[in-house]
Amino acid sequence: MIRSLRTALMVAAIALPLAACGGRGGNAVAKTDLAASKVTTIGVNAYLWRASLDTLSFMPLVQTDSNGGVIVTDWYVNPQVPSERMKVTVSILDQDLRADAVRVAALREVNRGGQWVSAPVAAATTQKLEDVILTRARDLRRASIAG
Repeated sequence: MIRSLRTALMVAAIALPLAACGGRGGNAVAKTDLAASKVTTIGVNAYLWRASLDTLSFMPLVQTDSNGGVIVTDWYVNPQVPSERMKVTVSILDQDLRADAVRVAALREVNRGGQWVSAPVAAATTQKLEDVILTRARDLRRASIAG
């Protein structure tokens, strides 16, 4: 008797808050939240993932892990600056489209006498890549909501 009463109370405690979700106003909020995070079968925000791939499309990719949200490029040599090469790692840290959900790390090497030597990367370089990815992700989100 006590067990069935406890079960009934638990069901009521769960069912009552869920019953309030059935109205029209809740449905509009659910659509907005769904568009914000773009729930997919990958483990990270789909807009950030797509934007990262689009942004790094000119570089050869070594590793992509959509569940872990990691993209690693191979060394890229800009044809206009053949004595310098870059390698980039993008990490998507969240399922929500947020500014702090993407982190870019870069390595830079310069060629000195036929030897590749590590060189510092300007902080503005990684910040600019993050900004480009975020802008592209926001554009993708706007396009999916509009269409």
